[in-house]
Amino acid sequence: MATEFSMPQRRALAVATVVAVLFAAYFLRSYFILIVVAAVAAYLFSPLYVRLNRRMGSGLSATLTLLAAFAVVFVPLSLFVLLAVVQITTMVERVAEWVGRTDLSALGDRALQIVNDLLRRVPYIDTTVTPESLRGSMARVAQEGGQWLLGLLQGAAGGLFGAITALILFLYVFLSLLTNRERVVMVIRQLNPLGEDVTDVYMTKMGAMVKGTVMGQFVIAVCQGVAGAGSIYLAGFHQGFFLFAVLLSALSVIPLGSGIVTIPFGIGMILFGNVFGGVFVILFHLIVVTNIDNFLRPILVPREARLDAALMLLAVFAGITMFGAWGIVIGPVLMIVVVTTISVYLQEYKGVPMQRYDEDERDEKPKRRNPLWWLGRRIKEAREKDQPRQDADDTEDAEPEPKSAAP
Repeated sequence: MATEFSMPQRRALAVATVVAVLFAAYFLRSYFILIVVAAVAAYLFSPLYVRLNRRMGSGLSATLTLLAAFAVVFVPLSLFVLLAVVQITTMVERVAEWVGRTDLSALGDRALQIVNDLLRRVPYIDTTVTPESLRGSMARVAQEGGQWLLGLLQGAAGGLFGAITALILFLYVFLSLLTNRERVVMVIRQLNPLGEDVTDVYMTKMGAMVKGTVMGQFVIAVCQGVAGAGSIYLAGFHQGFFLFAVLLSALSVIPLGSGIVTIPFGIGMILFGNVFGGVFVILFHLIVVTNIDNFLRPILVPREARLDAALMLLAVFAGITMFGAWGIVIGPVLMIVVVTTISVYLQEYKGVPMQRYDEDERDEKPKRRNPLWWLGRRIKEAREKDQPRQDADDTEDAEPEPKSAAP
C-alpha cells in the first residue's frame, strides 16, 4: 500500500484493529472451544504434516495427517468403549441370572432389616424404612429418571445436526491451521504489541503446556486407569475390566480422580467379606497408582510447562467449570499465559530475570541414576585393579633390544 498515514490516522487504525479483533472474538464466541480443539490438534500433528509435506503435496499431506489423527485418537477410543459396552452387557445378563435364582422377597426383607438396624444406631434419627415407603421412593425415582432420560434423548436427537455441523467445521479449521500454520504464527507475532521476542516466549510456553497436558496428562490418566482396573481384577472382581479401565481413565484426568472409585470399591469389598482383595485395591491405589503420576510426569511433561501443583490444580478445576471437559486442556494453557505475563512484567519493570529453558540447560540437568549403577561401579573397580598388573606384565615381557656391535 502506497498510502502513508498521518499520526491521527495511525492511531485510528490501531483502535479500529483492536475493535475488529474484539468483534471477531465476540462474533466467534460460540465456536471458541471448537477452534481451540482444532488448534491443539493441528499443533500436535504438525510435525507429521511437515515430514509428509517434504515428500508430497500439501493437500495429500494434510489428508494423510487427518487420517492419521483419526486413526490415533478415535479408533483406539472406539475399540475401548466397545469392549466396555460388551462387558456391561455381560454384567447385566449375569445380574439377571442372579435375580432369577434369588428369592427377592427374602432378600428384600433381610436388606430392610439391616438398614433399620443401622438407622436405630444413629442418634437423633427416628426413621424406619418400610416396603410402602420404599415403593413410593422407587416410583418417584423412576418417574424423575424417565423424564430426565426423555429430555436427554430429545436433546441428543436435536443435537445430531449440531454435532455434524461441528464436525465439518472442525475439519475445515484443522486443515486450514495445519496448512497455514507459518502464516498464522507470523500474523500473531506481528500483531502482538509486546514484540516478536515476547510472542515467541508466549508461544513456546503455550505449546509446551498443550503438549504436556495432552500427551502427558492423558497418557498418565490411561496408565492410572488401566493400573486401577488391573488391581480390581487381581483382587477377585473379574467382571468389567474394560469398564473400570474407561471409567478410571476418565476420572484420572482430573487430580485425585480414580481414588473416588477405587477406595470406596475396596471398602465395599472388605464389607462384603473379601478383606484381602479390598485392602489390596486400597493399598495398590495409594502406593502404585498415585506414584505413576510422579514417575511419568517428569518424563512426559516439558520443563517449560511446569506449574506449581496448586496452580495446576486450580487451573484444571477452573477450566472444567468454565469450559467443561475441554477445560482440562484450556485451563492450564490460560494459567501459563497469566504466569508468563507476570514474569515478563517482573523482568521489564523490576529487573527479575525470567527463567528460560534452552537446549544447553536441558543438557545440564541431572541424569537419572541407572538401577544397575552398583554393577557398573564394580566392573570399573575391577578394571582399575587389573590395569597395574597388566602394565607390570607388559614391562616384564618386553626385553631390551641388543646393542649393535661397533665395527
